Amino acid sequence: MQLSMMFFGLVVLLVIGVPIGYAIGSSGIIYMLLTNPSFLMTFPQRVWSGTESFIIIAMPLFMLTGELMNHSGLTRRLIDFSMLLVRPFGGGLGEVNVVASMIFGGISGSSVADTSALGSILIPDMVKKGYPKSFAAGITVASSTIGMIIPPSVPMLMYAMVSGASVGKLFLAGLIPGIMVGLTQLILTYAISRKRGYHPVKEKIDGKSILKITKDGSLAMLMPILIIATVSFGIATASESAGIAVLYASVLGFFVYKELKWKEVGNALKKTFMMTSSIMIIGGFTMIFTWILAVEQVPVAIGSFLVNLNVPTWVVFLFLDILILLLGTFLDVTPCILLITPILLPVMQQFGMGNLHFGAIIIVGLAIGLVTPPVGMCLNVASKICNMEIVAIFKAAIPFIICNVIVLVLVTFIPALSTWLPSLMG
Repeated sequence: MQLSMMFFGLVVLLVIGVPIGYAIGSSGIIYMLLTNPSFLMTFPQRVWSGTESFIIIAMPLFMLTGELMNHSGLTRRLIDFSMLLVRPFGGGLGEVNVVASMIFGGISGSSVADTSALGSILIPDMVKKGYPKSFAAGITVASSTIGMIIPPSVPMLMYAMVSGASVGKLFLAGLIPGIMVGLTQLILTYAISRKRGYHPVKEKIDGKSILKITKDGSLAMLMPILIIATVSFGIATASESAGIAVLYASVLGFFVYKELKWKEVGNALKKTFMMTSSIMIIGGFTMIFTWILAVEQVPVAIGSFLVNLNVPTWVVFLFLDILILLLGTFLDVTPCILLITPILLPVMQQFGMGNLHFGAIIIVGLAIGLVTPPVGMCLNVASKICNMEIVAIFKAAIPFIICNVIVLVLVTFIPALSTWLPSLMG
């Protein structure tokens, strides 16, 4: 009864527009009042325990790294570097969009930041080069999903916090799926662009320009390699590597690119503070929810129910994919990870799925939710950039989203795609 009232209260609060963090906390209070009001004495302690994880320190630092690099003129340099990479096979700005997202995702760890930074430059550029605005916006939002899959990834940090998985191994678990999404979208973009005549005539470029573009791009690409290597091989923790990344971004911005100003550092800190605060509020209140689920043994009940159904394991895995896609449509990434991991991870472990495999599935699946209405954060960002309806952008993005869905299914049923690289660590 109390559990039903808690879920009913959560749904009602979300429907009337209460921010999800406060909706989760309020529904937890409803449960405590109905079950045992003395539980309220533990409420502050449990909320605090949801925000004091050492892993969380890395989250604002990775966010700050992305902001600093964006203010350093990195975006335009990455686009020029991506253009150089696709030049040998006659690629255009469509292919540049995907390649730049793969590189930028390894720096910011955020798909929304990817859409905002790259979209504000590439969408207008693509329209000027003759691409339909819908196509430009669609490929931008679809390719930005790579940002939270390729390490480092802010959602992976949140998953590590609630699952206890190794951050370094999680980063490696997302590497192959992220590259697969990028490659499949790149092939599709090339096929569409060639069929519709979007590929430009090659322009001459001198050796000096090639050298400068390569140097600037290589310096940017060195950051994700540095982060993955230091965390995966135990040289530094996730938080320490995030601090190294901030230092690296500052050095590039101030002394190499020489475009970062102190005023922009202040703006980056302010934006990072606002984003981190909202995520930590959700994380704190979600710990109440997790505690209640453990007390009521919800994961055990769900696991027993699925086991008693006597259905093949592949049916359960397929159900997991569908559920993640549905939840990602209505919930943002962070609250979705914090809410469903404590419920579904123990259930899937009963069917032989490891926490790294589950983590890769949930990250790849929820990335698709960023480009599906009505919530779709990347859709909303792109809509503001190009002044288009989110439904129109979504329709243009569907062919590329199918690439994501194919990779999700492959990652689900071929565990080695997400577990092989981490297994090399021992």
